[in-house]
Amino acid sequence: MFTGIVLGTAAVVGVSEEESFRRISIDLRNYSEGLEIGASVALDGVCMTVVSIDGDIVSFEAIGETTDRTTLGDLVRGSLVNIERSLKVGDELGGHILSGHVMTTAKIVSIKGRGGGLDMQVESPSDIRQFIMEKGYIAVDGMSLTIGKVLEDRFALHIIPETIRATTIGSKVEGDKVNLEIDSRTQAVVETMLRMEVRE
Repeated sequence: MFTGIVLGTAAVVGVSEEESFRRISIDLRNYSEGLEIGASVALDGVCMTVVSIDGDIVSFEAIGETTDRTTLGDLVRGSLVNIERSLKVGDELGGHILSGHVMTTAKIVSIKGRGGGLDMQVESPSDIRQFIMEKGYIAVDGMSLTIGKVLEDRFALHIIPETIRATTIGSKVEGDKVNLEIDSRTQAVVETMLRMEVRE
């Protein structure tokens, strides 16, 4: 479980293609205290399991389903990813509850600077469009964000300077893909309402 409050960014130091998975190694020197093999870490919002620890270098294995559905298949040595450690009992819930099970990816349609922040528009994929609503929550590359104006095929995000400082969002350009996850509570409410409408 995660909250979408990103701790910071970390660099990919190695990527290798194995027979049935992609091995991704990350320099987690700032985020590895108490980390053990088998622990869960969100990389750009994708829940991954630690498979090895060598000093500051922590490795993960992504199967085809994960690389096909997320942006982890696009990572190369030197890429930066957003990092969040899994939620512990007693931790502050500053964002919203996430599973790290990315639903789809979407392209950034536009980015404009506004003061020290950013105004951004992101594609609204048809398979999750029913969950995207103004003032609702969405996780974008693991960041818990509030949705702005919603249009037929896109939605707006307004990014504050602190989020830009702590995450990879400030380095994104138009056309880049991002991982999207809708929290399970929103999914449950919307799906229940849709089922009720069908019955009526």
